[in-house]
Amino acid sequence: MEEAEKVKALCEKLGEKDLLGTIDSFVLIQRELSTKKGEDFVNVAILGFLEGVLVSLRKKYPQNQDIQGFLGLIRTKRKELEEKFRKPEIPLFEEDVD
Repeated sequence: MEEAEKVKALCEKLGEKDLLGTIDSFVLIQRELSTKKGEDFVNVAILGFLEGVLVSLRKKYPQNQDIQGFLGLIRTKRKELEEKFRKPEIPLFEEDVD
C-alpha cells in the first residue's frame, strides 16, 4: 500500500525506526485477512492504523508539516472508503409533501 510506504519513509526521516517493523507487521497481518474480509475492508483498517501512527507522531513533532499533510490525506481516503460500508439512513418519519 502506497500510503504505508509514505508513512514508513516519514518515520525513517524522523528517526522513528521502531515503527517501521510495526507498520510492516500490521499491513502483513491485514493482507492475510483480505481473502476473508475483502480488500476495501482491509484497506480501511490499514488506513486507520496509519492515521493513529500519524496522530501519535503529530503529538511528538507538532511543528512537522509533513505529518500534518499525510494525516489529512490518509483521513480523507479512509473516510471515503468507510462510506462503502455505511448503511443508508432510513428516515423514521416521512415528511408531508404538499
